[in-house]
Amino acid sequence: MPSHSPAHGHADAHTHAPTHPHRRLLLGLLCLAQFMLIADVTVVNVALPVIGADFALSGSGLTRLVTGYTLFFGSLLLVGGRLADRFGARRMFLAGLALFTAASAASGLADTGNTLIVARSVQGVGAALLSPAAMALVLALFQGPARHRALGVWAGIGGAGAAIGVLLGGILADGPGWRWIFYVNLPAGALALIAVPLLLGDFLRDPRSGAARRAPVDVTGALLLTAACACLVQGLAERSWPWLAGAAAAGLALVAAGRRSPYPLLPSALPGRRALLGGSAVMLVAAGMLVSGFYLSSLHIQQDLGRTALVTGLAFLPVAVAVTAGAHLGGRAVVRFGWRPVGAAAFVLAAAGAALAPAGGLWTGLVPGFALLALGLGGAFVCATTAALSEVAPEHSGLASGLVGTSHELGAAVGLAALAPSGFSTLALPALALALAAAALLPKGRPSPTAARAMAH
Repeated sequence: MPSHSPAHGHADAHTHAPTHPHRRLLLGLLCLAQFMLIADVTVVNVALPVIGADFALSGSGLTRLVTGYTLFFGSLLLVGGRLADRFGARRMFLAGLALFTAASAASGLADTGNTLIVARSVQGVGAALLSPAAMALVLALFQGPARHRALGVWAGIGGAGAAIGVLLGGILADGPGWRWIFYVNLPAGALALIAVPLLLGDFLRDPRSGAARRAPVDVTGALLLTAACACLVQGLAERSWPWLAGAAAAGLALVAAGRRSPYPLLPSALPGRRALLGGSAVMLVAAGMLVSGFYLSSLHIQQDLGRTALVTGLAFLPVAVAVTAGAHLGGRAVVRFGWRPVGAAAFVLAAAGAALAPAGGLWTGLVPGFALLALGLGGAFVCATTAALSEVAPEHSGLASGLVGTSHELGAAVGLAALAPSGFSTLALPALALALAAAALLPKGRPSPTAARAMAH
């Protein structure tokens, strides 16, 4: 296996590193790891009725089974991004992947509902370490036009993973059993654990240099962020004002602590901060809508329509195709029209799909409506990702990746808590709101000419 010179500092790894001979294969492996994380957000949805019957879990217990993963995944992603910047993306990727794979095995072996919820939460911790490190590796492996093409692939994985997760969950739950929705992660995790370090060689092996890697992790900020997210999700799920007040208090404490800390989780002077925050906000709402749609549809198809888990999974195959197509078309549209009009159009499509879904039966209303919603959200995902990372400096790539991922997973958890109890048709409201807000949230213009040529092919 060829070796490569160690990267002298994080910035050098992005701006001066030679082209890695295995970068496309590595992109495939990194996307495989990311696919597992995103698919695990929705893979349990189809199996919820069976898991609930096996462990006598109530509706709130089933909700915690889903949100426990997304909550820890989302609230710790900024910490994972900081750790990747400080200790090296390569090292944190492997540590997160090992923890995620071990927790997947524990989930499959769980003998009580509480054990399964805890194991799923540990999965979320591993995912929070893995995801920003994986994206930072992608940013280090690709430069110039090739980087934007790789980010387009990455954004497509984010949307398609949620859809294919439901399909995979239906096939496994109706076949070998629900435990295999976790066991299936084991061979994929083992492959990435072995192949990624072998293919990387000495690339990014030295984590010691660079200012970002000398900065300590803001532990206080991490705890406050996790507390704020947990209180928010619990408050929305239970419609409880005390929990929501706790979320607000933790959020205010987080802001105050960030102002006092020399190394806050999200520096106020971060270059490209506005574009990063705007893209992340779009990602949060898009993810909340998509994951809530899967949750609502999965239960409706099985419990109200009486269909099997396999039929439920197959019903989402058009959704998987639609979200992938939306990401591809969205990437091309951003090149031609820019982020703001594409973001607005994406959410208008999503709103139309949300309105259509409850209007008919499974194949005449729900599936075509959900597919239209997913087509729009696929475009929103790639628009949000490329906009958020368009102005980020190399030394902050792990942090920025963590914030984008935080928005995706926190959006999933908040969306489940806030939207799932209300019904599918309510998904149209946030879509229309985002269509109107896109001009304020997303950056002006479009990618640079070199980036545009890459995204258009």
